Amino acid sequence: MNSILVSVLSFLVAIGVLITVHEFGHFWVARRLGIKVLRFSIGFGKPLWSRRGRVDDTEFVVAAIPLGGYVKMLDEHEGEVEPSEVHRAFNRQKLWKRTAVVAAGPVFNFLFAIVAYSAVFLGGVEGTRPIVGEVAPSSVAEASGLQPRDEFKSIDGVNTPTWDTATLALLDGTMEGKVVNVEVVRNGNLRLLNIDLTQAAALLEGGFILETLGVQPWRPDFEPIVDGVVEGGPAEKGGLAAGDTIVTANGEYVGSWRQWVNIVQVNPNKEIQITVNRNEKRIDLAVVPRRIERGGKTIGQIGAYVRVPEELISATRVEVKYGPIEAMGAALGKTYDMSLLMLRMLGKMITGQASIENLSGPISIAQYAGQSASIGFVPFVLFLAIISISLGVINLLPVPLLDGGHLFYYLIEFVKGSPLSEAAQLLGQKIGIATILLLMGLAFYNDLARLLG
Repeated sequence: MNSILVSVLSFLVAIGVLITVHEFGHFWVARRLGIKVLRFSIGFGKPLWSRRGRVDDTEFVVAAIPLGGYVKMLDEHEGEVEPSEVHRAFNRQKLWKRTAVVAAGPVFNFLFAIVAYSAVFLGGVEGTRPIVGEVAPSSVAEASGLQPRDEFKSIDGVNTPTWDTATLALLDGTMEGKVVNVEVVRNGNLRLLNIDLTQAAALLEGGFILETLGVQPWRPDFEPIVDGVVEGGPAEKGGLAAGDTIVTANGEYVGSWRQWVNIVQVNPNKEIQITVNRNEKRIDLAVVPRRIERGGKTIGQIGAYVRVPEELISATRVEVKYGPIEAMGAALGKTYDMSLLMLRMLGKMITGQASIENLSGPISIAQYAGQSASIGFVPFVLFLAIISISLGVINLLPVPLLDGGHLFYYLIEFVKGSPLSEAAQLLGQKIGIATILLLMGLAFYNDLARLLG
């Protein structure tokens, strides 16, 4: 299937699931508190499908623009209400009920992430062992004493069985701008090191924390045999296919996959003449690596995978699996850690300590959705969990029009004993619209810059 089509379909599934979860939170709590729901809509604009429910004649709608949704409740501010139903109008509810309904959307996003993580942890998730490969000279990693083939065991008391957990712990320490205590295994012995992450502003520019720290994950070198290519990528366009052995590149003999990767990376947007061995025949091809930004550097990438011997896969992979109770605890911890990390990242962006290039829009989300779905069901579920947490965090920001903005109004109402004036709420809506449009504009700009860069 075409990679663009996969991305679009995966995006629609992801956004559909997560919007449904969010709006169902509002809907479910409103119903339980006796508030009448008029419409439950997934998407905005022209309805593509609708039906009426048996309770309260609620209209359920799937609309044309899949970038949000809403739950419309009976409300005297929205139109006339029959005297017999005034008690079921949202605006007539006590403050705690209105607060519960508004907060339910983000809460359900967090609950979804907890359930998703619990299911994955219960079934077991594979990861790459956090073994250090190259350490860049004059880097933070070298200054800390890290050496090639060191394996991370814990960071600030948090166990790090995979690169994912190690990276998250390092990024968390970077957000706090502190020195982290690290346990590594070196030549079979446990060693204690300190990594200075106090220069958070400099380290956050570029996005890839391992590269900015000067660490490359260890990967055993392999023969330059192609195991597969990304559909629509430079490798496929250049004629490379699974099973090809790369023999020469620009007349230079290629003896290992690492050598081939280095050649590709130093030739962004430049044609590479290659000779491959295919079914015992020599074939001449040409590939043009696309230009990408990684770790503040411009490199080439073609979208090809190396064939890895099974025995080496087992040496570098580890499965993390929990029992039912442990899985729930790990899921709660993961959701909390990711939520806190996102809040810190947003704070760093606002204060200028992190690049706004980290902000992603629907194009990037669609690409990530397609990539995770192509890899498998579990990576797609993990992707959904992260995006669900993002929706929960963003919707709790005190920005008018978002759930957090309404909750902020309710906090003011609780303190002063009466609702905010209509004039103040109107001003807040204008500020909220401007803020959301600005964020959406930046996200789309970043998406297009990545796409066209």
